[in-house]
Amino acid sequence: MSELTGLQVYKFGGASVKDAAAILNLCRIVRDYGPPGPLVVVVSAMGKTTNALEEIYELAHSDQDWEQQAGRLETYHEQACVELAALIPTINLSQLKERLQQLLSGFAEDLHYMGLVKNPETYDQGYDQIIAYGERLSALLAGTALAQFLPATDVRYVPASIMIKTDATWREGRVNWSATEWNATNAVNGMLATGAQVLVTEGFISSTPVGGDLPGGSLRYTTLGREGSDYTAAILAYCLRAESVTIWKDVAGLLNADPKIFPDTVRYPEISYRETIEMAYYGASVIHPKTLKPLADRGIPLRVKSFLDPAAEGTLIHDCQHPPLAPAFIRKTDQCLLSFSSKDFSFISEENLAVIFGALAQAKLKINVMQNSAISFSVCTDFSERRVHRLLDLLREQFTLHYNTGLTLFTIKNYDSASVARLTGGRKLLLEQRTRGTFQFVCQA
Repeated sequence: MSELTGLQVYKFGGASVKDAAAILNLCRIVRDYGPPGPLVVVVSAMGKTTNALEEIYELAHSDQDWEQQAGRLETYHEQACVELAALIPTINLSQLKERLQQLLSGFAEDLHYMGLVKNPETYDQGYDQIIAYGERLSALLAGTALAQFLPATDVRYVPASIMIKTDATWREGRVNWSATEWNATNAVNGMLATGAQVLVTEGFISSTPVGGDLPGGSLRYTTLGREGSDYTAAILAYCLRAESVTIWKDVAGLLNADPKIFPDTVRYPEISYRETIEMAYYGASVIHPKTLKPLADRGIPLRVKSFLDPAAEGTLIHDCQHPPLAPAFIRKTDQCLLSFSSKDFSFISEENLAVIFGALAQAKLKINVMQNSAISFSVCTDFSERRVHRLLDLLREQFTLHYNTGLTLFTIKNYDSASVARLTGGRKLLLEQRTRGTFQFVCQA
């Protein structure tokens, strides 16, 4: 395989492709700020499409009417096509709408089929097949716009499912790195050999060769975890040995808090991989938790920039040393606090913990905070009614279980006494934990 040189990766999230005007802005960023060498453009689903697809899939799987919501989703994308053609007149609208309709027809057929099957064992597998349509639709519109906005011979579409291969861990596919590197390098080299300079692909989705109780032959879509488009950019950058990755967001860079919640945020001009990995792990919304490791492994710098102000500096994330950082405030909502205690009042032993951890893994519940006492063990997780009930089924014979939902988890990274007082004041804390550099607490929303 030949070495790619000078290649960069740009990732655009849902807000940066939410409508025709946003897609036009994406095109201008690629034209005005793109690198002189080859560029891979990774796009998320448009706006809140993934949320809408999740609702539609749940309706279909529970034998409820989903066609009205699906109709709204179809109208949303059709309207974006019309508006995009008005903004970029060289777009062939009838051709674009025909390609859009092909995807939407496949979407409806898959939903009808899954509504008939309704097999709980294939729920997560079916989820991945349906949710993948969001990025596929977005890539169609963004790729079409770029092909008309830039010289047409410069732009190609490369399906992420061809490049990124995972196992069959539905909704959280584990990357087969050797297969992905082989497929991605060959696909990109092949496109560049035809004269392409800008390659458009989907974030979040991948594929695995597996059978199953679903239509579509032996290939199945997998997904990389919610908000996984950042991870897609990192996977491709790692496999293609990219020069850098830029994530385009609606904020000025990596901030110490969500500006929608905290009015006095601070931008980090420069920050290390390690600090960013920890912030992402605790739930900082700017970066997907898995994004940093493959980049750090290859020393690939990551830039976080604003698509609203593309000339601004943003944040550079790389291998660096820096003075102490301003405290970072991270909030995770819709949390569930689960407490397990032994039924005979015996101590919570290592054997008990092994059983609990095994059940959490089976139920696919990730621990955000954990704490134990003599006879009880508590964990805070993202709430999923389906997964929590699965956990209860696995453990209720051995443990007494209690849980609270609708909670909020706050994390303060690089905390001080003032930052702790600021967040905890007036709140009822159900669990708190403090280490040298991190303070966390669970409270009622």
